[in-house]
Amino acid sequence: MREQPPYLRIVDALQQRIASGQWAPGDRLPSRSHLAQEFSVGDNVVRRAQELLISQGILEGRAGSGTYVAEPRQRLRLVRSQAREERGASPFQADMAGLGKRGSWESHTEAKVPAPAEIATRIGIAEGDLCVRTTYEYFANGKPVQLSTSWEPYALTAGTVVLLPEGGPHAGAGVVNRMAEIGITVSHVVEQPEPRHVTDEEASLLGIQRGSLVTHIRRTYFSTEGRPVETADIVVPASLCELVYEVPINS
Repeated sequence: MREQPPYLRIVDALQQRIASGQWAPGDRLPSRSHLAQEFSVGDNVVRRAQELLISQGILEGRAGSGTYVAEPRQRLRLVRSQAREERGASPFQADMAGLGKRGSWESHTEAKVPAPAEIATRIGIAEGDLCVRTTYEYFANGKPVQLSTSWEPYALTAGTVVLLPEGGPHAGAGVVNRMAEIGITVSHVVEQPEPRHVTDEEASLLGIQRGSLVTHIRRTYFSTEGRPVETADIVVPASLCELVYEVPINS
């Protein structure tokens, strides 16, 4: 019989300690180096085991503090749906309200940021052309659950009342409704999700362990003429949220 990988052996051992009550919810685990010495493995083996348990919601990482047994809770359900965008309200707030939680966010906008090569390709402009960049941190009952960085071509909204996504009379109205205010109809959105490990900066903002798994969504909105009007990088931690896609069927 094929031998079990070392990290799965650590996973089983940690789960048994939690199930037996040796470690209760909220307890801090011994340091990674301590566990590595106890199980006679390298630090990376322990890290991989902890990452798997964090992704399953059994453990949680706290930036600068360590790894803890997670309090029992359901992962937040985030619905990705163009139909929800068109209803006008914030889809994130609607998701949180449906779960009995208060959804909120903080944002920071810079109005003239040169477009990096990848972003320029995604929104159909030249590298270095100016963009409006807005970074977001989303919260459920005050706890961070999602990050996003949005880019819009500066030339598209310059001089209009919707230049700043979170400022002016249409602050927080969303891409679809803001673009409608300047005569642009958004017809569809394309999303490309893929798993990856969190960056150190993202881990700190989300309060999860370094190296944890996240879903990185590259989202781009298009007008009826096929022009990209906004693109964003959305980061959702696997241990905190589950993504559900709602796809309309035209009869």
